[in-house]
Amino acid sequence: MELVWRDEDGARLAAAVWRAGGGWRAVSSAMLGGGIGPLGWVLNAQVRGRYARTDPALHLRELAASLGLDGPGVGMLTAASVARTMRREDGGVAVSATVGLRVPTWAAAPEGTADPELVPLDLDVPPPAQEPAAQRPAPPRPGTVNIVVAVPVALSDAALVNAVVTATEAKTQALLEAGYPCTGTASDAICVAARASGAPEPFAGPRSTWGARIARAVHAAVRAGAEDYTEYLQTNRP
Repeated sequence: MELVWRDEDGARLAAAVWRAGGGWRAVSSAMLGGGIGPLGWVLNAQVRGRYARTDPALHLRELAASLGLDGPGVGMLTAASVARTMRREDGGVAVSATVGLRVPTWAAAPEGTADPELVPLDLDVPPPAQEPAAQRPAPPRPGTVNIVVAVPVALSDAALVNAVVTATEAKTQALLEAGYPCTGTASDAICVAARASGAPEPFAGPRSTWGARIARAVHAAVRAGAEDYTEYLQTNRP
């Protein structure tokens, strides 16, 4: 991962870039490059807390182009400090995680429960001329726990999906152990990359060889990030 900086909206913001090159494919929930497909790069870009753009995918494409990233890739946004990204490895699996827990959230909440993570932002930019403001959807809050996993072997499609489940379970375990009663936030994102060539591993559950390594690396990175976030809050209390 390479850390780069830019000036945007009056702030100095960081982004983490992985120039993976060829020979990778990934599964991702990211708004840019989501799904299963080939992967040449990953971009995890920090934005201001009151992010107001209504075209985050286009924003990510612009950022990628400015960094010389072309071809298939994955782009994520986060309001968490990318400069405080946590990196951990286990048995060849490398994990990078940005952890911000402004609004810790339970995945299964009662219907109708108020969730500040999803409250629309008051925008100070006009809507497109052809789209009345009342019909314009509120922009999503940027993801606050973003995870990138790199596995040095090929994984089948099923194993890629299984790896996402394993990583999510490990993330939740880490957050609970760090003292956050939540499963994550409402806008977390993940990318699991694996080699495109070679005999694909069929399993990535937490008791498989590669799934166990994914789980331990994700757990270590997210727990370190959650504890760092707690320390940051305590240090910056008014």
